[in-house]
Amino acid sequence: MDDASKRAALSKVPEVTLSFWIIKIAATTLGETGGDSVTMTLNWGYLAGTILFLSLLVVLVMAQTFAKKFHPFLYWATIVASTTFGTTMADFADRSLGIGYTGGSTLLFVCLVAVLGLWYWSQGTISVYTVITPKVEAFYWAAITFSQTLGTALGDWTADTGGFGYERGALVFAAGLAVIAGLYFWTNVSHVVLFWSAFILTRPLGATVGDFLDKPVSQGGLALSRPLATAVIALFILVCLFLLPQRAGQHPGISRTADV
Repeated sequence: MDDASKRAALSKVPEVTLSFWIIKIAATTLGETGGDSVTMTLNWGYLAGTILFLSLLVVLVMAQTFAKKFHPFLYWATIVASTTFGTTMADFADRSLGIGYTGGSTLLFVCLVAVLGLWYWSQGTISVYTVITPKVEAFYWAAITFSQTLGTALGDWTADTGGFGYERGALVFAAGLAVIAGLYFWTNVSHVVLFWSAFILTRPLGATVGDFLDKPVSQGGLALSRPLATAVIALFILVCLFLLPQRAGQHPGISRTADV
């Protein structure tokens, strides 16, 4: 077995393919509608919702860390937990703590950069293909959680403070992802940098789409039922996991980005 095959056997995160991004965007949208279902529809409030989803996230991250190999349902359940926690945490920071969308986005961006910086300082790379040890997994899930929370705050900032609204905000982030895709296919820009850029941008895309689905018409939304939208998106993710290939393996661009 060559080195790439050994890394694939040990890796507990999925290969980054088109199906990965389809499920990731659906998971981020689910995180928005699911988080809002608990904090708003069920009226738990942001603090209780944050504690609930943080507890769930901790349990799933521990299960992911102790797992011996890649389990698609466990991995994506952990991603969904991180994105719902990101929704409630960002809303709690932005609204309950009173620091606003701009303050919340800035604080979370600093936290994310700090985690990625510590990861790079410790390992010499922030490439996801290296997620094969508990230490790197800790960096990986911390970075994912901060990126999910930052994405929520950015989505809210764009739709509200930025004045784009939910529909145009979604188009802004979709355009940003299209630019990243173009850079991936037609330039030599580091694939590691592009991965994390895309990972962050898919979160506000999901946040704005989720808000567009469930916010009142008077606020530019469709006023759909949050629990119903959550159930439909969850079903879509399950169907994707059954139908689309999910495998651990060598990630794109390893040879070109080994120093990043």
